[in-house]
Amino acid sequence: MKKNLMLIAALSLGLATGLSSCSDDKNGEIEFEKAAILDCTSSNQMKWGAYMQAVANRLNNDAQTLYNDWTVNFNGGESYANVFKNHRSGGFLSALNCVEQIIDGCVTIANEVGSAKIGDPYKLYRQGSITEALYAVESWYSWHSIEDYSNNILSVRNAYFGSLDGTVHPSSLSAFVAARNAALDNRVKAAIDKAYTAIFNDMEAPFRNNIAHENVPKAMTACADLEDVLNQQLKPYFQNNAAQFTDELLDPVVAQYVDGVVVPTYSDLREKVGQLRTAVNTFARNPSNTAFESCAQAWFAARTPWECSEGFLFGPVADKGLDPNMDSWPLDPVGIANILNSGDFSALDWTGEFEEVDEDAPEGSNPHADAIAAAQSLRGFHTLEYLIFKDGRARTIQ
Repeated sequence: MKKNLMLIAALSLGLATGLSSCSDDKNGEIEFEKAAILDCTSSNQMKWGAYMQAVANRLNNDAQTLYNDWTVNFNGGESYANVFKNHRSGGFLSALNCVEQIIDGCVTIANEVGSAKIGDPYKLYRQGSITEALYAVESWYSWHSIEDYSNNILSVRNAYFGSLDGTVHPSSLSAFVAARNAALDNRVKAAIDKAYTAIFNDMEAPFRNNIAHENVPKAMTACADLEDVLNQQLKPYFQNNAAQFTDELLDPVVAQYVDGVVVPTYSDLREKVGQLRTAVNTFARNPSNTAFESCAQAWFAARTPWECSEGFLFGPVADKGLDPNMDSWPLDPVGIANILNSGDFSALDWTGEFEEVDEDAPEGSNPHADAIAAAQSLRGFHTLEYLIFKDGRARTIQ
């Protein structure tokens, strides 16, 4: 999940008044609260389907670009898989550098799940900002939040195990550590399992309706514990043994991570997003409640490999802005509503080099970054989620 910092303020300022039915304001733009509950109707269903197509096509292109960057060529050179495995460039000058990047990716997502995805809504709720807490819950349109968060933890497991099926590959980080420090390996495994269980088994679904449940802070703590064992124990273990952990020893670990985890995950993402686009095209040609349901199932299927990739959000997915292209949150309901009215999809696109909004910089200090963030809040998985789901179920045409 890439947070859209421009919209965080809108959540805190524009949502406290509650929701009402859809209408235009005096300037001809849909008000934030009213845009949040737009319905697909018999009169707007063709525009609705066209917007879904526009988003699905761009999502498909991004997934294809990401896969090609890793497997074919990156920026006109060799594939990013080879860049990483050969560690001759891109900031990776040794296999140990690559292992540190693998661990850093896992640390980042463990922190994000606990402190942001779960923690932000919980803290807002505890402060009495109930509406803002609701809108801070990622994937609340589909009620898929807990599945998303637990799949994020699986991305950590997959990176550490060197596989996608829960088994420990002989050339994995886990196997490497277990052969030299079994106690540390067991602590990492236990922390992964604890975090996953605390989210998937113990949190009450849907999260949007159970933000203050007693098990929520337990899940936050479990994620913090996972972050700690990765960052304060596993990473220093490799750094402290840098002299003896040579490229010859670590290269098989790096290769298995790429070939057994990253590339297959992105391959699955490309395939599932393609199937989602097919379902969306079917809806656009002939809108129906049945077609909406097919889109919903395809969205769930495509969402899984994406969330299972968030433990390795480096390289092309970061450099090219593909993460926020595909997964910005929160959305811009006003902009979505205006696009539904106008049928003009040009606002979904941006040009030039990717730049992120700097949250510490004065507002408006980087118009280029602001324009990119604005476009990204109108596309991606969550815009499709908004268009496909309502109250945890596939929409029906009103």
